[in-house]
Amino acid sequence: MKLKPVDSISGISPNDFVRDYLNKGQPVILKDFISKDSACWTKWSYDYFKEIAGDVKIDVYGREEEGHNYAASPPVGKMTFAEYLDKISTEPTELRLFLFNLLKIRPELKKDLIYNDVTGGKVIQGLPYMFFGGEGSATRNHFDIDMSHVFISQFQGYKRIWLFPNEQSDLMYKLPYNFHSITNLKTSSVEEYPALQYLNGYEAVIGPGDTCYMPAGWWHYIQYETEGYSISVRALANSLGEKLKGARNLFITRHFDDTMRKIFKDKWLQYKIEKATQRANKAMRRYK
Repeated sequence: MKLKPVDSISGISPNDFVRDYLNKGQPVILKDFISKDSACWTKWSYDYFKEIAGDVKIDVYGREEEGHNYAASPPVGKMTFAEYLDKISTEPTELRLFLFNLLKIRPELKKDLIYNDVTGGKVIQGLPYMFFGGEGSATRNHFDIDMSHVFISQFQGYKRIWLFPNEQSDLMYKLPYNFHSITNLKTSSVEEYPALQYLNGYEAVIGPGDTCYMPAGWWHYIQYETEGYSISVRALANSLGEKLKGARNLFITRHFDDTMRKIFKDKWLQYKIEKATQRANKAMRRYK
């Protein structure tokens, strides 16, 4: 597996960003996607979040890498938001929050964000999500089911993100009818999964004020280097074909997979693992 560093930019115009990055599907770190004038930089903190939403009951999730059989791993427990923030701020933990929309629970927080929309109006600012995680937590390598462009902005702590184009899905051992793979990019060996050695991607480390642009359909494996939180917003895919593929994933493919899993149980997963391995072996031959 080869990884190149993602470039960092600031002050880019919408025309230049769309031409050089969005249309080309080229990842980049934006240093000013969230305006420095946003109130979030002086107002937001764990203590503030506990004050306004600490009593909210939340689902917490563990590491995802071993949960092959589900589009999203099930939660491993419940606690209050305040209890979770206390936990991640005092000790390393693999517990994280997945698609926890604090901005929906407390919509007044949206007023604290000013976006420098480098897409020229394509970013869907009204549908942000917040992600919280403890030091050592991680999300499995996957691509987003709706095939949207993703802008993930870090507000506290540091994340390490590995990115790979969708064209490398077979080398990734992608499960058929799913949007993740059977491999753990950090621990899987090339002896067991030899196609991984031919992956060619990017690495981004983002901290407070950084935004990683992840092109539509790109694989991403996210590791929490420290505890922290981020916000993601999306922009629709460039082409009609990609938009239709995203809709098919959401409304057809996902439900087909759920149905087959209920009918065939472990046999369905085993079939998908065998098919993923066959495709990886075939893709690997192109590099030999």
